[in-house]
Amino acid sequence: MATYAFIQPIKAGKTQVWKNYVKEMTGPRKDALKASRKKAGLTTERAWLQSTPMGDFVVVYWEAEDIGKVFQHFMTSKDPTDQWFRDKILVEVHGMNPSVPPPPMNELILDFKA
Repeated sequence: MATYAFIQPIKAGKTQVWKNYVKEMTGPRKDALKASRKKAGLTTERAWLQSTPMGDFVVVYWEAEDIGKVFQHFMTSKDPTDQWFRDKILVEVHGMNPSVPPPPMNELILDFKA
C-alpha cells in the first residue's frame, strides 16, 4: 500500500466554500463519495486545513495501491460525483486545471517509524 501526502492552496476567499463542500461530501454525498473513492482505488483519505501567512492550504493524505491512478481517476472520470468533486473542489476551490497532468510526485525525504 502506498501512502502519499501533498498540499494544495485554497484560492483567496474560498476557505469557507471549501469547508461547505467538505460538509456536503461527509453529509448528503457520503455514500457517493465512498463509491467514488473505491473506484479511484483510495483506501484512506484525510484532509486538514492549514492556515499560514501565505494563505490557506489543504494538507491531503492518501493511501492507495496506485497513487498515480487516483490522480488520473479524479481528473478524467465521467462519474457525476467525480465531476462534482473536480468542478467544485479541484477547479473552483484550488484553481487546478484538469486538462494538464498533475505535478510530479513528491519526493519522500524522511520516513521515521518507532
